[in-house]
Amino acid sequence: MPDLAVKLNRLSLQNPILVASGTFGYAREMAAFVDFRAIGGIIPKTVTPAPRPGNPPPRTVETASGMLNSIGLDNDGFDQFMTDKLPYLISLGTSIIVNIAAKTNDEFRRMAERLNDAEGVAAVELNISCPNVSGGVDFGTDPSLAATVVGTVREVCRLPVIAKLTPNVTSVVPIARAVADAGCDAVSLVNTFQGMAINWKKQRPVLGNILGGLSGPAIKPLALRIVWQVAQQVQVPIIGVGGIQSIDDVMEFLIAGASAVQIGTANFYNPGIAGQLVSELEAALQLLNADSVTSIVGSLRTGS
Repeated sequence: MPDLAVKLNRLSLQNPILVASGTFGYAREMAAFVDFRAIGGIIPKTVTPAPRPGNPPPRTVETASGMLNSIGLDNDGFDQFMTDKLPYLISLGTSIIVNIAAKTNDEFRRMAERLNDAEGVAAVELNISCPNVSGGVDFGTDPSLAATVVGTVREVCRLPVIAKLTPNVTSVVPIARAVADAGCDAVSLVNTFQGMAINWKKQRPVLGNILGGLSGPAIKPLALRIVWQVAQQVQVPIIGVGGIQSIDDVMEFLIAGASAVQIGTANFYNPGIAGQLVSELEAALQLLNADSVTSIVGSLRTGS
């Protein structure tokens, strides 16, 4: 049988199927639908240093082949996460990647340093790309600022470091190169695309925050393009994110250059999808006569 294990520098996963932050809660909500031990890993909802109430409602709206969200990183804060959420997560028998966001380098440093003492955490994902909060996306749109955050965390944190990058820039490549040079173990490509929805009859924005992040199948071709471009130009493992809802999507991202993938919006309408994709992965690899996931990563043929 094909080997499903993947390695992203210091991060080893039993298979490449992860669930994306913000779409899986803190896993308790999904216990009836998913065998947590079967999937590659869980990335729980983003946690910030202090509690955040999030943005004003409405916070979500369906769009053609996707959804806009403007949650605003609503969470109970880092202390509460460490006390109430993390013990349950690390008992689930799969890799737990803690996603953190902050407004300053010092806040990133303090949270990352405390995660050193959290036995059972596999890695930390730096959310430097959320389009729905002030002070967050700024890090991810500037190569120097993004690299500084990664370097700050690497100095104090023994865990593998993943940088989650924004697509809301002219090119993601320079930012991916900067964070790779700063020492990140992998990059997650990509976070949501900034968008908006309007109720023309009321002449009002639909979202309470006016703008939101677009996710779902609508963004898959864009995310796939960014994964391929970064894979061609930057030596860093990639986790593909954006509109994945079938085994075909998973295979496309792997062949484009991703070593793993995150399932996001699809969790909302098919909460068992991550386990389903793991069960379908072996057969897909066998169709290519591939003996491992690693053997097909970046195998796209573009020549004549």
